[in-house]
Amino acid sequence: MSTAADAVRSVPLITREALFGNPVRSGGTISPDGKWLGWMAPHEGVMNVFIAPFDNPGEARRMTSAKDRPIPFFSFTRDSASVIYIQDKAGDENFLLYQVDIATGAERTLTPFENTRVRVVGGSHQIRDKLLVGLNNRDPHYHDVYLLNLTTGALDLVFQNDSYVGFLSDDTLTLRMAIRQNEAGGSDFFEMVDNKVAGTPSDSTALEDSLSTGPSGYTTDGRTLYWIDSRGRDTAALIAEDTATGARSVIGEDERADIGGTLRNPVTGQVEAYSVYYLKNEWVALEPDIDKAFAFLRERLPGEFGVQSRTEADDKWLVWHDPLTGPTRTLLYVRVAGTLEEFYVSRPELEGAPLQPMHPFEIPSRDGLTLVSYLTLPPGSEGERPASPVPMVLLVHGGPWARDGYGFNRMHQLLANRGYAVLSVNFRGSTGFGKAFVNAGNLEWGAKMHDDLINAVEWAVAQGIAQKDKVAIMGGSYGGYATLAGLTFTPEVFACGVDIVGPSNLETLLETIPPYWAPMVKQFHERMGNPETPEGRQLLKDRSPLYKADRIVRPLLIGQGANDPRVKQAESDQIVAAMEKHGIPVTYVVFPDEGHGFARPENNIAFTAIAENFLATVLGGRAEPFDGEVEKSTAQINTGGELVE
Repeated sequence: MSTAADAVRSVPLITREALFGNPVRSGGTISPDGKWLGWMAPHEGVMNVFIAPFDNPGEARRMTSAKDRPIPFFSFTRDSASVIYIQDKAGDENFLLYQVDIATGAERTLTPFENTRVRVVGGSHQIRDKLLVGLNNRDPHYHDVYLLNLTTGALDLVFQNDSYVGFLSDDTLTLRMAIRQNEAGGSDFFEMVDNKVAGTPSDSTALEDSLSTGPSGYTTDGRTLYWIDSRGRDTAALIAEDTATGARSVIGEDERADIGGTLRNPVTGQVEAYSVYYLKNEWVALEPDIDKAFAFLRERLPGEFGVQSRTEADDKWLVWHDPLTGPTRTLLYVRVAGTLEEFYVSRPELEGAPLQPMHPFEIPSRDGLTLVSYLTLPPGSEGERPASPVPMVLLVHGGPWARDGYGFNRMHQLLANRGYAVLSVNFRGSTGFGKAFVNAGNLEWGAKMHDDLINAVEWAVAQGIAQKDKVAIMGGSYGGYATLAGLTFTPEVFACGVDIVGPSNLETLLETIPPYWAPMVKQFHERMGNPETPEGRQLLKDRSPLYKADRIVRPLLIGQGANDPRVKQAESDQIVAAMEKHGIPVTYVVFPDEGHGFARPENNIAFTAIAENFLATVLGGRAEPFDGEVEKSTAQINTGGELVE
């Protein structure tokens, strides 16, 4: 009789390189004037920016020369005369802004400062050669606002900031609103006139609405301000405010989930469609021509799709398409001609690979909440359940104020291919499901938030999906914390854990947050625990895995970036030292040139190689053998290397 393991063994291994190496192309965009296509592609192993004429995509030209770290983001300027991109150093998240002239290829640093993080505050349809940017080079806690001339490179101070989290500008590049955190942990919104902030807020939120309410921009004429707003309701609605009268009207709402993204006209700034993301992302068109375009695309693109980029004339779109069991691709949609042509496939080596479908589920929590979750099963599974229980990896998202979503997921696919069920759970505190669900996670790190994860494991066992004694927990950032909490607070539940840049001590985590997060720190205190009160300090200590490290009885793998500005290396160092003090084995991998996660493909592949062989040792799944990946990376296995040999 064949078994689930036999079914997995009969399917080819999907290589780590195919899933976690550089894509052939990514990040496609189209210039506002429609003359240029842009994308990122590897050059000497590092993702760089390329462009080509729209009418001749094969005539590619490389615009950047990054040598160490992939460029994380780029765009065309509004005048379509140059590309701009951001880059940091070795993962320190001090992103600077760079510009490359399309005609000449000349490159320059627009924000030539040390230990500085740039933010784009505002752009303009009518003033195409300027941007408003925020720079924290004067005070690392606050971003002063400057007018950046993209032609001359001049930076002119617009507003010196000593207390505000952010700003909103209109199409004239005039600051119209300043936002500051209030004592309740919510936000105060102040009108600005002539770059001066009003003495009292025009609007405010309490803590309960702070993660689901905020302005989302003006129309080009400045007459309408859009909000995503949960005040007076549970799920956040899309609101249009008349800036002259203050009158507000609801444009979109859904009782299942918050309004997610919007599609706005590239010239007028008017919202033409909005999305609702519950189990899957669903778009609702507000304009007949957009509805017609969506219907055209929906008929031809099974799975998930979305608008990636549009021209100002709105005659050409770049559209991304996720077929769910194939690699993501990007297509050129010429609306007037009604043509849809493939531009590129991000990872063509995955075409025809044995990729597995993802299944959405609603899992009930033990106290009546609904946990939207996603399950991927190993090869040989029929429908939404395996023929018999299999080893499982609980993959926990970061944030925690974020969410897991539906669609192609590289880690889901790798682990499923290795023989595991993979379950991702939107535990309480995850965003997008209404403010009651978010606020149910307040002060529940390592408590009810952790209970939701345990509840999901119990559900998977009861459903015949997971083998009770072969469930691993794995995640990054908050997911790394959840891994440490799983192995300390519930030491017998999980067979092993993989922690990536996860905090072990909530007290020291809050003491060492990046300085530019300081204006938002009140919210951390209200949602995690306030270190300024005896009760809060005790709560943070009680919820910190560090103080229960002696309870760990299952194998643990930790990955850490040495330059992480959010979760300092000390967070991992502390718990490794505590485990070694108690004689508990641990495998600890540090990357000296990484930050909050592993951006360089060779490092990501190396840690993935270590992780999958670690999981195979404990859970019994299969793994692609090591083939020099660790040696090709900067990985330093500080302790426990024998556990993954």
